[in-house]
Amino acid sequence: MAEAPLPAIRSLPSWLLGRAAARGRALVSDALAAEGQKMWHHVVLSAVRDLQPVAQADLGRGVGLDPKDLVGVLNDLESAGHVRRTPDPRDRRKNAVTLTDDGARLLARCEKAAGEANEALLAPLSAAERDQFMGLLIRISGTDG
Repeated sequence: MAEAPLPAIRSLPSWLLGRAAARGRALVSDALAAEGQKMWHHVVLSAVRDLQPVAQADLGRGVGLDPKDLVGVLNDLESAGHVRRTPDPRDRRKNAVTLTDDGARLLARCEKAAGEANEALLAPLSAAERDQFMGLLIRISGTDG
């Protein structure tokens, strides 16, 4: 079904960015689903790889995930053998999370799938346009890249 014409709304940068973001999320979500994963599983796996060993609470803060939601994601990943939670050697009251070898292999497949999805998202742009677009997105998103 065609969308109703709303030229005033559809000309807003915020609306266009929202549509592009939704398309990007859908492409990546579909690609990760082919690996049996969801977006948050990929985010958490990536963060664990980069920060390990990482205290579970620090991991949640680092990725911006509510602690109870993080527990669910970690339960999924741990039961599948992708991460391991052990007492943190620096503070045994906390859990430290590390990536298993299976988790590293899964993460590599997820990164490949997400990369291909992002390639599809940016396919209409030339290499120079992609560089410019990424620079502009970084500037308006308030991140440091």
